[in-house]
Amino acid sequence: MQKLGVLLLLAATASWAQSTASAAPGNSPTPDGTIPTSASFPIQRVQMPTHADITCAGFISQHTMPDAHFVDGGLETPETTKYVNGDIVYLRGTGYTAGARYEIIRELRDINEYEMFPGQFKLLKATGQPYAEIGVVRIIDTRSRSAIAQVEFSCDPVNPGDTAIPYNEKQTVEFHPPLRFDRFLPTRSKVSGRIVMARDFDSELGTGQKVYFNVGSNQGVKVGDYFRAVRNYEADLRDPVDSLSFRASVSEDTQKKQPSFDPGLWEKGNGPVIHVRDLPRRAVGEIVVIGTTPTTATGMIVFALEDVHAGDGVELDEQN
Repeated sequence: MQKLGVLLLLAATASWAQSTASAAPGNSPTPDGTIPTSASFPIQRVQMPTHADITCAGFISQHTMPDAHFVDGGLETPETTKYVNGDIVYLRGTGYTAGARYEIIRELRDINEYEMFPGQFKLLKATGQPYAEIGVVRIIDTRSRSAIAQVEFSCDPVNPGDTAIPYNEKQTVEFHPPLRFDRFLPTRSKVSGRIVMARDFDSELGTGQKVYFNVGSNQGVKVGDYFRAVRNYEADLRDPVDSLSFRASVSEDTQKKQPSFDPGLWEKGNGPVIHVRDLPRRAVGEIVVIGTTPTTATGMIVFALEDVHAGDGVELDEQN
């Protein structure tokens, strides 16, 4: 009986493994009976932006934001310099009214002073000044020289010197159902740009992270639009680290004719020449627009097949 039980267990396991293999995405037909291809697989299961994502995303502005209103302290100044939800802060400036809400923003600088891709500093300077969105405060008293406010929502701790601007309710993004992701879709978009930087100056990005690109409402971009992040292999050629991989051998020792990458860049083999510029461009992720200025847009990565990089191209996804 014990042997019979073991045999039954093995048979059940084999049957389960066979059914699992047949259900693998690369093998199973789609509902219409077709086999998945690069144009129909995988399915995007996007991560939709939350209230915090939209409120805390940050932005790039081609025009410097007015800074006459700013945080000049808090209830426990000078012992406390970081203020979060529920804390009392003092605001310098005039024109405050009780009950009014203000957004706290911060003009940013990158203390690392390191380009994430060649030409980033020049491109960022042409695009505008980056700002972080720190939180939202409500005015509760205006009888003193400094207005008194309470932090209603903090993305990061509010700091003395941060700028206060009138708060405008952010537009929400509608739910996006799962869609097929064509990784090698040829370019056909009339609106395209580039990721000039990411929130917190990150360079390698995944789902949920925020990016800024150099097209905006002047080009017809609006909240809720979807952009595809795209990359060609020539980007690796321009990267001082990734380009080293092209110097490595791509052949197998038993190959009579040794292939090589673009002649003139590296030592040429005696076999076929691989032209990097001829390799297909690929899409690496999907980005939803959660904020715009006339010349820039803030986006959140909602789907990524691989790391999205600062410097990647973006194209309006007209399939959505």
